[in-house]
Amino acid sequence: VRGLCPLPETAFELRCVASSIGAAPSSVLIGPEATLPALRALALDRYRILHFATHGLLAGDMETASGSVAEPALVLTPPAAPTANDDGLLRASEIATLKLDADWVILSACNTAAGEELGGEAMSGLASAFLYAGARALLVSHWPVQSDAAVLLTTTTFSELAAHPELSRAEALRRAVVSLIDNPSGAYADPSVWAPFSLVGAAGPIRR
Repeated sequence: VRGLCPLPETAFELRCVASSIGAAPSSVLIGPEATLPALRALALDRYRILHFATHGLLAGDMETASGSVAEPALVLTPPAAPTANDDGLLRASEIATLKLDADWVILSACNTAAGEELGGEAMSGLASAFLYAGARALLVSHWPVQSDAAVLLTTTTFSELAAHPELSRAEALRRAVVSLIDNPSGAYADPSVWAPFSLVGAAGPIRR
């Protein structure tokens, strides 16, 4: 897990979104704070929005001391010495056991709409696990994403919601996609950059 490419831009992403929704700085867990034990200690059903900005793994993507990781997972910060209870991977099977009351779970990572196994049905992995845990809507990706594009997409989506609380999630996301396409640099206009992102579940406004 520690050998994965660092994603320093995700810290900006999370802080920016937290600012847009008026979340307390203490609600943003980054780096050494973003661990499995820290996540497990939270009363997650108190949060309307959960936002993960990290690496997303497909089933079979990674080998650990106990063998291949046979299910999709989100990467959190691993301990210095991994254990059976904490190797830094939040697996789909554990996600399904969480107790959530979330209007929107943002999965700003690669392949988060993938199946529970290689060649499996789409949405049957991480997406299905979060919905089973109590999420009403998800933002997921259908293939590997460009990290800077993911930052722009999520921060713009929540900036739109902050400026226009009446907007639906679907419309805020649409405006963010348009802003990527129209970016003066031209770097994000290709559909391969913005098209992997998809809204799953409830599309209306977020409860305030």
